[in-house]
Amino acid sequence: MMSSSYSVVRLSPKADARAIRHGFPWVYSNELVLDRRTKALASGSLAVLEDAERRPMGIVAVNPASKITCRMLDRDPEAVIDQAWFAARLRVALAHRARLFEHPFYRLVHAEADGLPGVVIDRFGDVAVVQPNAAWADALLAPMVAALAEVTGVTTVIMNGSGRARTLEGLEEKTEVVLGAAPTAPLEVPMNGAIYMADVMGGQKTGLFYDQRPNHAFAAQLSRGAKVLDVFSHVGGFSLAALAGGATSAVAVDGSAAALELAEAGAKAMGKGDAFTTRKGDAFDVLTALAEEGETFDVVICDPPAFAPSKQSLEAGLRAYERVAKLAAPLVREGGYLGLCSCSHAADLTKFRNASARGIGKGGRRGQIVYTGFAGADHPLMPHLAESGYLKAVFFRL
Repeated sequence: MMSSSYSVVRLSPKADARAIRHGFPWVYSNELVLDRRTKALASGSLAVLEDAERRPMGIVAVNPASKITCRMLDRDPEAVIDQAWFAARLRVALAHRARLFEHPFYRLVHAEADGLPGVVIDRFGDVAVVQPNAAWADALLAPMVAALAEVTGVTTVIMNGSGRARTLEGLEEKTEVVLGAAPTAPLEVPMNGAIYMADVMGGQKTGLFYDQRPNHAFAAQLSRGAKVLDVFSHVGGFSLAALAGGATSAVAVDGSAAALELAEAGAKAMGKGDAFTTRKGDAFDVLTALAEEGETFDVVICDPPAFAPSKQSLEAGLRAYERVAKLAAPLVREGGYLGLCSCSHAADLTKFRNASARGIGKGGRRGQIVYTGFAGADHPLMPHLAESGYLKAVFFRL
Protein backbone atom coordinates (compact mmCIF):
# COMPACT_ATOMS: atom_id res chain seq x y z
CA MET A 1 0.00 0.00 0.00
CA MET A 2 1.67 3.21 -1.13
CA SER A 3 1.51 6.28 1.09
CA SER A 4 0.03 8.32 -1.82
CA SER A 5 -3.11 6.20 -1.47
CA TYR A 6 -3.54 6.98 2.24
CA SER A 7 -6.36 9.18 3.45
CA VAL A 8 -5.55 12.28 5.50
CA VAL A 9 -6.69 12.99 9.07
CA ARG A 10 -5.99 16.32 10.71
CA LEU A 11 -5.45 17.51 14.24
CA SER A 12 -7.77 20.25 15.47
CA PRO A 13 -6.14 23.58 16.37
CA LYS A 14 -6.75 22.78 20.08
CA ALA A 15 -4.82 19.47 20.00
CA ASP A 16 -1.35 19.26 21.54
CA ALA A 17 0.74 18.53 18.44
CA ARG A 18 3.95 18.87 20.47
CA ALA A 19 3.12 15.81 22.62
CA ILE A 20 2.67 13.71 19.48
CA ARG A 21 5.85 15.09 17.89
CA HIS A 22 7.73 14.22 21.12
CA GLY A 23 6.57 10.62 21.06
CA PHE A 24 3.05 10.28 22.48
CA PRO A 25 1.54 7.52 20.32
CA TRP A 26 -2.22 8.16 20.51
CA VAL A 27 -4.68 10.74 19.18
CA TYR A 28 -8.07 10.85 20.88
CA SER A 29 -11.32 11.53 19.06
CA ASN A 30 -11.67 15.03 20.58
CA GLU A 31 -8.25 16.04 19.16
CA LEU A 32 -9.19 15.50 15.51
CA VAL A 33 -11.14 17.39 12.91
CA LEU A 34 -13.93 14.81 12.68
CA ASP A 35 -15.38 15.72 9.29
CA ARG A 36 -17.60 13.38 7.28
CA ARG A 37 -14.64 11.88 5.40
CA THR A 38 -12.76 10.99 8.63
CA LYS A 39 -15.86 9.49 10.25
CA ALA A 40 -16.40 7.36 7.13
CA LEU A 41 -12.93 5.75 7.29
CA ALA A 42 -13.04 2.00 7.77
CA SER A 43 -11.98 0.72 11.18
CA GLY A 44 -8.29 -0.23 10.94
CA SER A 45 -7.49 1.85 7.87
CA LEU A 46 -4.23 3.79 7.55
CA ALA A 47 -3.92 7.54 7.05
CA VAL A 48 -1.41 10.37 7.06
CA LEU A 49 -1.81 12.48 10.21
CA GLU A 50 -1.39 16.24 9.68
CA ASP A 51 -1.18 18.99 12.25
CA ALA A 52 -3.59 21.92 12.15
CA GLU A 53 -1.25 23.68 9.67
CA ARG A 54 -1.46 20.66 7.32
CA ARG A 55 2.12 19.52 7.97
CA PRO A 56 2.44 15.70 7.81
CA MET A 57 3.34 14.05 11.13
CA GLY A 58 3.39 10.37 10.16
CA ILE A 59 1.32 7.31 9.30
CA VAL A 60 -1.45 6.46 11.76
CA ALA A 61 -3.92 3.60 12.10
CA VAL A 62 -7.46 4.95 12.34
CA ASN A 63 -10.48 3.57 14.19
CA PRO A 64 -13.38 6.05 14.27
CA ALA A 65 -15.26 3.65 16.60
CA SER A 66 -12.59 3.87 19.32
CA LYS A 67 -11.86 6.63 21.84
CA ILE A 68 -8.22 6.23 20.74
CA THR A 69 -9.00 7.21 17.15
CA CYS A 70 -5.42 7.23 15.82
CA ARG A 71 -2.36 5.19 16.77
CA MET A 72 1.00 6.31 15.42
CA LEU A 73 2.68 3.61 13.33
CA ASP A 74 5.55 5.44 11.66
CA ARG A 75 6.86 9.01 11.92
CA ASP A 76 7.76 8.88 8.23
CA PRO A 77 4.66 9.97 6.26
CA GLU A 78 6.08 8.13 3.22
CA ALA A 79 6.38 4.78 5.04
CA VAL A 80 4.86 1.71 3.41
CA ILE A 81 3.24 -0.60 5.96
CA ASP A 82 3.86 -4.05 4.47
CA GLN A 83 5.59 -7.33 5.34
CA ALA A 84 9.04 -5.73 5.09
CA TRP A 85 7.95 -2.97 7.50
CA PHE A 86 6.72 -5.54 10.03
CA ALA A 87 9.92 -7.57 9.60
CA ALA A 88 12.07 -4.52 10.40
CA ARG A 89 10.13 -3.89 13.64
CA LEU A 90 10.26 -7.54 14.62
CA ARG A 91 14.03 -7.76 14.06
CA VAL A 92 14.58 -4.89 16.50
CA ALA A 93 12.31 -6.55 19.07
CA LEU A 94 13.98 -9.95 18.60
CA ALA A 95 17.51 -8.58 19.01
CA HIS A 96 16.61 -7.31 22.51
CA ARG A 97 15.03 -10.62 23.63
CA ALA A 98 17.85 -12.70 22.16
CA ARG A 99 20.26 -10.72 24.35
CA LEU A 100 18.13 -11.28 27.46
CA PHE A 101 17.22 -14.95 27.19
CA GLU A 102 19.12 -18.10 26.26
CA HIS A 103 15.94 -19.93 25.17
CA PRO A 104 13.12 -18.56 22.96
CA PHE A 105 10.41 -18.22 25.62
CA TYR A 106 9.46 -14.59 26.18
CA ARG A 107 7.24 -11.69 25.19
CA LEU A 108 8.51 -10.75 21.75
CA VAL A 109 6.33 -7.68 21.17
CA HIS A 110 4.91 -5.45 23.90
CA ALA A 111 2.60 -3.23 21.90
CA GLU A 112 3.43 0.50 21.61
CA ALA A 113 6.80 0.12 23.36
CA ASP A 114 7.96 -2.16 20.53
CA GLY A 115 6.51 0.03 17.78
CA LEU A 116 3.44 -2.15 17.08
CA PRO A 117 0.53 -0.36 18.80
CA GLY A 118 -2.03 -2.67 20.36
CA VAL A 119 -0.11 -5.83 19.38
CA VAL A 120 1.13 -8.42 21.87
CA ILE A 121 3.21 -11.42 20.73
CA ASP A 122 4.36 -14.10 23.16
CA ARG A 123 6.81 -16.74 21.96
CA PHE A 124 6.88 -20.36 23.09
CA GLY A 125 9.78 -21.89 21.15
CA ASP A 126 8.48 -22.67 17.64
CA VAL A 127 4.99 -21.39 18.54
CA ALA A 128 3.94 -17.73 18.72
CA VAL A 129 0.66 -16.34 20.04
CA VAL A 130 -0.41 -13.00 18.58
CA GLN A 131 -2.98 -10.76 20.23
CA PRO A 132 -4.08 -8.10 17.71
CA ASN A 133 -5.83 -5.78 20.16
CA ALA A 134 -6.24 -2.93 17.68
CA ALA A 135 -8.29 -2.85 14.48
CA TRP A 136 -5.32 -2.07 12.20
CA ALA A 137 -3.47 -5.18 13.40
CA ASP A 138 -6.55 -7.29 12.72
CA ALA A 139 -6.71 -5.88 9.18
CA LEU A 140 -2.98 -6.45 8.52
CA LEU A 141 -2.64 -9.80 10.31
CA ALA A 142 -1.48 -11.67 7.17
CA PRO A 143 1.67 -9.59 6.45
CA MET A 144 2.43 -9.43 10.19
CA VAL A 145 2.29 -13.23 10.55
CA ALA A 146 4.37 -13.72 7.38
CA ALA A 147 7.01 -11.34 8.78
CA LEU A 148 6.90 -13.10 12.16
CA ALA A 149 7.65 -16.48 10.57
CA GLU A 150 10.35 -14.93 8.37
CA VAL A 151 12.19 -13.20 11.25
CA THR A 152 11.86 -15.76 14.06
CA GLY A 153 11.44 -19.07 12.25
CA VAL A 154 8.34 -20.01 14.26
CA THR A 155 6.28 -22.69 12.53
CA THR A 156 2.96 -22.20 14.32
CA VAL A 157 1.18 -18.88 14.90
CA ILE A 158 -2.04 -18.64 16.91
CA MET A 159 -4.22 -15.54 16.80
CA ASN A 160 -5.79 -15.00 20.23
CA GLY A 161 -8.55 -12.46 19.79
CA SER A 162 -10.00 -12.28 23.29
CA GLY A 163 -10.11 -9.67 26.03
CA ARG A 164 -11.31 -6.24 27.01
CA ALA A 165 -8.97 -4.33 24.67
CA ARG A 166 -10.56 -5.87 21.56
CA THR A 167 -14.05 -5.08 22.85
CA LEU A 168 -13.06 -1.40 23.21
CA GLU A 169 -11.90 -1.47 19.57
CA GLY A 170 -15.21 -2.98 18.40
CA LEU A 171 -13.53 -6.25 17.38
CA GLU A 172 -15.03 -9.74 17.64
CA GLU A 173 -13.61 -12.41 19.92
CA LYS A 174 -11.99 -15.35 18.17
CA THR A 175 -9.01 -17.68 18.57
CA GLU A 176 -7.63 -19.51 15.55
CA VAL A 177 -4.47 -21.04 14.12
CA VAL A 178 -3.24 -18.76 11.31
CA LEU A 179 -0.02 -20.66 10.49
CA GLY A 180 0.94 -24.30 11.02
CA ALA A 181 -1.02 -26.68 13.24
CA ALA A 182 -2.46 -26.27 16.72
CA PRO A 183 -0.41 -27.95 19.47
CA THR A 184 -2.05 -31.19 20.61
CA ALA A 185 -0.96 -30.74 24.24
CA PRO A 186 0.12 -27.93 26.59
CA LEU A 187 3.60 -26.59 25.84
CA GLU A 188 6.44 -27.00 28.33
CA VAL A 189 8.00 -23.63 29.17
CA PRO A 190 11.26 -23.47 31.18
CA MET A 191 11.53 -20.38 33.38
CA ASN A 192 13.54 -19.66 36.55
CA GLY A 193 14.43 -23.36 36.85
CA ALA A 194 10.75 -24.33 36.90
CA ILE A 195 8.67 -25.95 34.15
CA TYR A 196 5.32 -24.38 33.29
CA MET A 197 2.57 -25.79 31.11
CA ALA A 198 1.07 -23.27 28.69
CA ASP A 199 -2.33 -23.94 27.10
CA VAL A 200 -1.91 -21.62 24.12
CA MET A 201 -5.31 -22.50 22.61
CA GLY A 202 -7.61 -22.36 25.62
CA GLY A 203 -5.75 -20.70 28.48
CA GLN A 204 -5.93 -17.13 29.77
CA LYS A 205 -4.50 -14.47 27.42
CA THR A 206 -1.63 -16.12 25.52
CA GLY A 207 -1.48 -19.13 27.85
CA LEU A 208 1.24 -17.97 30.27
CA PHE A 209 2.23 -14.74 32.00
CA TYR A 210 5.89 -13.96 31.28
CA ASP A 211 5.69 -10.54 32.95
CA GLN A 212 6.22 -11.85 36.51
CA ARG A 213 9.49 -13.66 35.67
CA PRO A 214 11.83 -11.42 37.77
CA ASN A 215 9.34 -11.39 40.68
CA HIS A 216 9.02 -15.19 40.52
CA ALA A 217 12.83 -15.30 40.74
CA PHE A 218 12.83 -13.11 43.86
CA ALA A 219 10.14 -15.26 45.49
CA ALA A 220 12.22 -18.35 44.68
CA GLN A 221 15.15 -16.77 46.56
CA LEU A 222 12.98 -16.37 49.67
CA SER A 223 11.61 -19.90 49.43
CA ARG A 224 14.66 -22.05 50.20
CA GLY A 225 13.47 -24.49 52.89
CA ALA A 226 10.13 -22.67 53.12
CA LYS A 227 6.46 -23.61 53.20
CA VAL A 228 4.82 -21.49 50.48
CA LEU A 229 1.26 -20.38 49.65
CA ASP A 230 0.53 -19.07 46.13
CA VAL A 231 -2.92 -17.43 45.87
CA PHE A 232 -4.50 -16.61 42.48
CA SER A 233 -1.83 -18.98 41.20
CA HIS A 234 -3.05 -19.47 37.59
CA VAL A 235 -0.76 -22.25 36.25
CA GLY A 236 1.50 -22.14 39.34
CA GLY A 237 3.49 -18.99 38.62
CA PHE A 238 4.98 -18.33 42.06
CA SER A 239 4.54 -21.80 43.58
CA LEU A 240 6.49 -23.66 40.88
CA ALA A 241 9.26 -21.03 41.01
CA ALA A 242 9.35 -21.48 44.79
CA LEU A 243 9.72 -25.26 44.44
CA ALA A 244 12.53 -24.72 41.93
CA GLY A 245 14.14 -22.43 44.52
CA GLY A 246 14.10 -25.12 47.21
CA ALA A 247 10.70 -24.73 48.94
CA THR A 248 9.80 -27.79 51.03
CA SER A 249 6.13 -27.50 50.02
CA ALA A 250 3.86 -25.24 48.00
CA VAL A 251 0.09 -24.82 47.88
CA ALA A 252 -1.51 -23.22 44.79
CA VAL A 253 -4.95 -21.63 45.09
CA ASP A 254 -7.05 -20.71 42.06
CA GLY A 255 -10.68 -20.66 40.94
CA SER A 256 -9.89 -22.50 37.70
CA ALA A 257 -9.63 -26.29 37.80
CA ALA A 258 -8.01 -26.26 34.35
CA ALA A 259 -5.26 -23.86 35.50
CA LEU A 260 -4.57 -25.97 38.60
CA GLU A 261 -4.30 -29.13 36.47
CA LEU A 262 -1.64 -27.40 34.36
CA ALA A 263 0.15 -26.34 37.57
CA GLU A 264 0.11 -29.95 38.80
CA ALA A 265 1.49 -31.15 35.45
CA GLY A 266 4.29 -28.58 35.73
CA ALA A 267 5.18 -29.73 39.26
CA LYS A 268 5.29 -33.36 38.10
CA ALA A 269 7.46 -32.46 35.09
CA MET A 270 9.90 -30.83 37.55
CA GLY A 271 9.90 -33.93 39.76
CA LYS A 272 8.22 -31.91 42.55
CA GLY A 273 4.74 -33.41 42.42
CA ASP A 274 4.93 -34.74 46.00
CA ALA A 275 5.70 -31.28 47.42
CA PHE A 276 2.87 -29.56 45.53
CA THR A 277 -0.83 -29.37 46.43
CA THR A 278 -3.74 -27.31 45.10
CA ARG A 279 -6.95 -25.84 46.46
CA LYS A 280 -9.67 -24.83 44.03
CA GLY A 281 -11.99 -22.08 45.14
CA ASP A 282 -12.63 -18.38 45.54
CA ALA A 283 -9.37 -16.90 46.83
CA PHE A 284 -11.04 -14.80 49.54
CA ASP A 285 -12.94 -17.87 50.81
CA VAL A 286 -9.80 -20.05 50.80
CA LEU A 287 -7.75 -17.39 52.65
CA THR A 288 -10.51 -17.20 55.30
CA ALA A 289 -10.68 -21.00 55.56
CA LEU A 290 -6.89 -21.36 55.94
CA ALA A 291 -6.96 -18.89 58.86
CA GLU A 292 -9.79 -20.86 60.50
CA GLU A 293 -7.72 -24.04 60.06
CA GLY A 294 -4.80 -22.35 61.86
CA GLU A 295 -2.49 -22.71 58.83
CA THR A 296 0.63 -20.56 58.54
CA PHE A 297 3.34 -20.26 55.88
CA ASP A 298 6.85 -18.89 55.56
CA VAL A 299 6.05 -17.18 52.26
CA VAL A 300 2.61 -16.10 50.99
CA ILE A 301 2.17 -14.52 47.55
CA CYS A 302 -1.09 -13.11 46.16
CA ASP A 303 -1.22 -12.24 42.45
CA PRO A 304 -4.87 -11.35 41.73
CA PRO A 305 -6.43 -10.30 38.42
CA ALA A 306 -6.79 -6.59 37.65
CA PHE A 307 -9.16 -5.33 40.35
CA ALA A 308 -8.87 -1.78 38.97
CA PRO A 309 -8.78 -2.06 35.15
CA SER A 310 -10.01 1.53 34.72
CA LYS A 311 -10.16 4.83 36.62
CA GLN A 312 -13.85 4.20 37.29
CA SER A 313 -13.05 0.99 39.16
CA LEU A 314 -10.04 2.39 41.08
CA GLU A 315 -11.58 2.88 44.53
CA ALA A 316 -13.33 -0.50 44.53
CA GLY A 317 -10.14 -2.09 43.25
CA LEU A 318 -7.99 -0.57 46.00
CA ARG A 319 -10.46 -1.86 48.62
CA ALA A 320 -10.12 -5.34 47.10
CA TYR A 321 -6.30 -5.18 47.24
CA GLU A 322 -6.56 -4.03 50.86
CA ARG A 323 -8.83 -6.99 51.65
CA VAL A 324 -6.39 -9.45 50.06
CA ALA A 325 -3.59 -8.10 52.28
CA LYS A 326 -5.80 -8.17 55.39
CA LEU A 327 -6.73 -11.84 54.86
CA ALA A 328 -3.24 -12.97 53.79
CA ALA A 329 -1.15 -11.22 56.50
CA PRO A 330 -2.30 -13.43 59.43
CA LEU A 331 -1.23 -16.54 57.47
CA VAL A 332 2.43 -15.42 57.42
CA ARG A 333 4.68 -16.73 60.18
CA GLU A 334 6.63 -14.25 62.28
CA GLY A 335 9.61 -13.14 60.18
CA GLY A 336 8.03 -14.56 57.04
CA TYR A 337 7.26 -12.81 53.77
CA LEU A 338 4.11 -11.56 52.07
CA GLY A 339 4.28 -10.75 48.34
CA LEU A 340 1.39 -8.71 46.91
CA CYS A 341 0.93 -7.97 43.21
CA SER A 342 -1.24 -5.76 41.03
CA CYS A 343 -1.63 -5.76 37.25
CA SER A 344 -4.02 -2.74 37.31
CA HIS A 345 -2.51 0.23 35.47
CA ALA A 346 -5.16 2.52 37.05
CA ALA A 347 -3.70 1.76 40.51
CA ASP A 348 -0.22 3.29 40.52
CA LEU A 349 2.55 1.94 42.75
CA THR A 350 1.96 4.41 45.59
CA LYS A 351 -1.80 3.78 45.76
CA PHE A 352 -1.32 0.01 45.57
CA ARG A 353 1.46 -0.01 48.17
CA ASN A 354 -0.61 2.13 50.56
CA ALA A 355 -3.68 -0.12 50.14
CA SER A 356 -1.51 -3.17 50.82
CA ALA A 357 0.03 -1.60 53.93
CA ARG A 358 -3.44 -0.64 55.25
CA GLY A 359 -4.60 -4.22 54.74
CA ILE A 360 -1.58 -5.65 56.56
CA GLY A 361 -2.29 -3.28 59.47
CA LYS A 362 -5.95 -4.27 59.55
CA GLY A 363 -4.81 -7.90 59.57
CA GLY A 364 -3.03 -7.17 62.85
CA ARG A 365 0.51 -7.23 61.45
CA ARG A 366 3.33 -4.81 60.71
CA GLY A 367 5.81 -5.13 57.89
CA GLN A 368 8.89 -3.70 56.21
CA ILE A 369 9.13 -3.49 52.43
CA VAL A 370 12.05 -5.59 51.22
CA TYR A 371 11.47 -5.65 47.46
CA THR A 372 9.53 -3.77 44.79
CA GLY A 373 9.33 -5.40 41.37
CA PHE A 374 7.87 -4.70 37.96
CA ALA A 375 7.44 -6.56 34.68
CA GLY A 376 10.51 -8.14 33.11
CA ALA A 377 12.71 -6.47 30.50
CA ASP A 378 10.83 -8.26 27.71
CA HIS A 379 7.89 -5.99 28.66
CA PRO A 380 9.53 -2.62 27.93
CA LEU A 381 7.85 0.63 28.95
CA MET A 382 7.03 3.43 26.58
CA PRO A 383 8.01 6.51 28.63
CA HIS A 384 5.13 8.57 27.20
CA LEU A 385 2.52 5.95 28.07
CA ALA A 386 1.95 5.28 31.76
CA GLU A 387 -0.48 2.48 30.85
CA SER A 388 2.42 0.30 29.64
CA GLY A 389 3.77 0.08 33.23
CA TYR A 390 0.91 -1.88 34.74
CA LEU A 391 2.59 -4.56 36.90
CA LYS A 392 3.71 -4.00 40.49
CA ALA A 393 4.96 -6.53 43.05
CA VAL A 394 5.68 -5.48 46.63
CA PHE A 395 7.17 -7.94 49.13
CA PHE A 396 6.86 -7.27 52.87
CA ARG A 397 8.68 -9.01 55.71
CA LEU A 398 6.14 -9.27 58.54
